[in-house]
Amino acid sequence: MLKALIFDVDGTIVDSEEVGHLPACNEAFAALGYDIQWDWPTFKALMPLPGNRLRMRHGLSVRYPDMSAAELDAAATALFALKKTLFIEKYVYQTPVRPGVAALMAEALARDVKLAVVTMSLEAQVKAVLAYHLPEYAPYFQPVLGKEHGAKTAPDSPLHHLCLQELGVQPAETLMIEDSEVGFKAAQRAGIPCAVFYNDYTFGEDFTGAPLVAKNLTCFNLDRLINLCLPSH
Repeated sequence: MLKALIFDVDGTIVDSEEVGHLPACNEAFAALGYDIQWDWPTFKALMPLPGNRLRMRHGLSVRYPDMSAAELDAAATALFALKKTLFIEKYVYQTPVRPGVAALMAEALARDVKLAVVTMSLEAQVKAVLAYHLPEYAPYFQPVLGKEHGAKTAPDSPLHHLCLQELGVQPAETLMIEDSEVGFKAAQRAGIPCAVFYNDYTFGEDFTGAPLVAKNLTCFNLDRLINLCLPSH
């Protein structure tokens, strides 16, 4: 029944926000001369904004209220580009893989279940995460669809539909692995069953309708996920 697993990345495959994206943002602010340094509670509060470019733009607008919209856009674009480089070259190495993730990937490949990624992150960042932390599985993630291909959380869930098309599978033959409400709801709108494995900053979000909500993957092998999450079981 199950032909493909689609993974989110940040907060799902790796715990990357606090030890990866946050320090990369702060280093970019400092390098470009902006007097902004976020702590973890501040960064968590910004997470409803989709993506770090928008979060950095918001931070600039609060700290520098006299900046025009065009100035904010230009500054945020430059900051985001630098932050991407810093994350890939410096911070990706300290983002831990979440429990149970590697074991599930290994089991999926052993059973000819395809692997893919749908994320709000940049694809270069995703490929850096996979290449460094999960090199034995990285070549099998096809496709990897991120920000370059569109907005994951758009109302029509375009990345999910594109992913299904490229995989050659139907929604009911697929399982999405997510950590957040926005990711879960995007998969839900695409008709893809979704198992949610929350973390410390998505705990308590609205996962109504998810067939499975749990702390992590350690207690779930492929058969258990199939039995709990796929429509025919």
